[in-house]
Amino acid sequence: MTIVWVDRECSDDERRQALFRGELFLYSPTRASTELVEFTREYLSEAFGGRDPRTAQFELPVEEYAAILAEAKPRYIHHERHKALLRELLQELGCDPAKTYFDVPRLRTSTSNDYLTTGIAYAFHPHRDTWYSAPMCQINWWMPVFELSPENPMAFHPQYWDRPVPNSSQIYDYQEWNKRSRFAAATQIGKDDRPQPRPVEPVDVAHDVRLLPKPGGIIVFSAAQLHSSVPNTSSETRISIDFRTVHAEDVEALSGAPNVDSNCTGSTMADYLRVEDLSRLPERLAAPYADGPPQRSRLARRA
Repeated sequence: MTIVWVDRECSDDERRQALFRGELFLYSPTRASTELVEFTREYLSEAFGGRDPRTAQFELPVEEYAAILAEAKPRYIHHERHKALLRELLQELGCDPAKTYFDVPRLRTSTSNDYLTTGIAYAFHPHRDTWYSAPMCQINWWMPVFELSPENPMAFHPQYWDRPVPNSSQIYDYQEWNKRSRFAAATQIGKDDRPQPRPVEPVDVAHDVRLLPKPGGIIVFSAAQLHSSVPNTSSETRISIDFRTVHAEDVEALSGAPNVDSNCTGSTMADYLRVEDLSRLPERLAAPYADGPPQRSRLARRA
């Protein structure tokens, strides 16, 4: 049974433990998330020269569209306005600013009708973020910028929560990805030959779970939750924002979700900033994660 909590009132400690059991949380828009969505809409409209970001794909050659995103997405990541709003949002939802660390938000675009599904607008196959060097204690926060439809959201595959999915995560190292592959995204049009971890056996995607929050509504889930991009047939580009958090006590205790199948190397720990003062995660906490998740996966133990 998949448990989805809607606007549940609980402490952050209780929420994290539930997420580490595979439960999902859905929140209504907050003041800060609504402001973040409004800022993002204005930002994208300007980037696309006044065009509606949801339909700009139908007005531009794919190469020009990719070039716009290649400039707009990195600039968005480093914008100071949304960094302030994320800090407010996390405190609105009960996170301790002295112990919660977040990474910068990513702007995601899922275009419609196979217009662009590679590179800068990558359509994600079923995956766990923990295959991408994320720690088992990482929590993901995801929100739509415009209205969703059943034809364009993110999908969860919770039947695999405690069930290993044979995958190629052993090929992935976060530091190597940053050196060699991240900045090639805009050149990957019609193909994407960057090495990414993926299932090596078929995954049942027919029995998925699709949540449809309002713009600025938030889905919160464990980085160990298997999820994917729904093939977008809505005739509109789906635009979303996501970011991640870790809690210092979870990091120090090496706690979090069970590692059933992640065998990557490298670490994302250097990316996190403390909500309170934007300081980095202390090295003594990050060090055990340098070579990948300290918790060996079930697949590794079998090998």
